Amino acid sequence: MGTEIERKFLVRGDGWRKGARGERFRQGYLTTDPERTVRVRVAGDRALLTVKGPSRGLVRAEFEYPIPMADAHAMLDALCLAPLIEKVRYRVEYAGRVWEVDEFLGDNHGLVLAEVELDAADAEVDLPPWAGREVSDDPRYYNANLVANPYTRWADG
Repeated sequence: MGTEIERKFLVRGDGWRKGARGERFRQGYLTTDPERTVRVRVAGDRALLTVKGPSRGLVRAEFEYPIPMADAHAMLDALCLAPLIEKVRYRVEYAGRVWEVDEFLGDNHGLVLAEVELDAADAEVDLPPWAGREVSDDPRYYNANLVANPYTRWADG
């Protein structure tokens, strides 16, 4: 079984940008039920279908499969909940780990999050200086929840 273990942080400043290269993502959700999400993603020249189970702390089941690009676009355009999530993902190395920094666009413009995937929930992580407040346990920051409640609509954004 596939498993995802990750921690998520707000990003402060632009220190992470040095040497970072980004890739545009467009993704949508076929379902955002708290017990399971089904996501369609186009990332560069790849299209993926991802099924995720409920979060149990930092851990949840995750299964990801490549799909034909035409199918991904058809699902994004006709079947996925609106608004779609649009972002640029940057890969940034720090202290032996690869961090993914997501700079959101569209209805989530202004939100910048950093995620680091781990081998174990209790793994030690050296935080980069641009990692702000941890939001791993705050469901508002889950991509699936940013569809129904986009960042630009938050009163305390």
